[in-house]
This record gives sequence, structure tokens and C-alpha cells, in this order.
Amino acid sequence: MSPVTNSKSPIVRWFHALAVAEGYSFLLLLFIAMPLKYMAGIPMAVKLAGSLHGALFVAYAASALFLFTHAKWPLDRIPGVLYASILPFGTFVLERRWLRESV
Repeated sequence: MSPVTNSKSPIVRWFHALAVAEGYSFLLLLFIAMPLKYMAGIPMAVKLAGSLHGALFVAYAASALFLFTHAKWPLDRIPGVLYASILPFGTFVLERRWLRESV
């Protein structure tokens, strides 16, 4: 079984969990925290959600590096992983398309 489809790979499982968490944190920031800041005058919502999302984004990026170097994911998937991290709902598409088959 190749490393890409190895369901026991802790790197792939860890990346999968981070991709989903990063996706939810991004949606929390965009659709809950930012409206609270600009419509309800609660700037602390963005500080908290932004800090959480920033930490999860860094962890997502670091785990993506391990995914390509240690789990030997195909390099042609790098743009997809990068785009998924900056588009709303992108990590959920990534999770459904590439990660469910690997976890």
C-alpha cells in the first residue's frame, strides 16, 4: 500500500484533523466574529477567533509540509492544499476530495 493511501499514517490523520479545524475556524472568523465586530461593535470576537484561526493556519501549513515530505503526497497537490487554506470552505473540499480516501 502506498503512503498516500495508507490509512494508518499519523501524518495524514493529523493533517485531516487540522484541515477540518482550520476550515471551521476560518468560517467562525468570517461569518460570526467579523459581523460581531462590525455590526455589534464587539472587536474582541475577531481578536479571539483570529488568534485561534492564525494558530490553526500555522499548524495546517506545518503539517502540510510533513504531508508532502514524509507521507510522500504527490507534489502536484501542493497548489490545491494552498488554495484550500485561503478559500472559504476550501479545506472541506480538500477533505472530501483527497483526505477521506487516505484516512
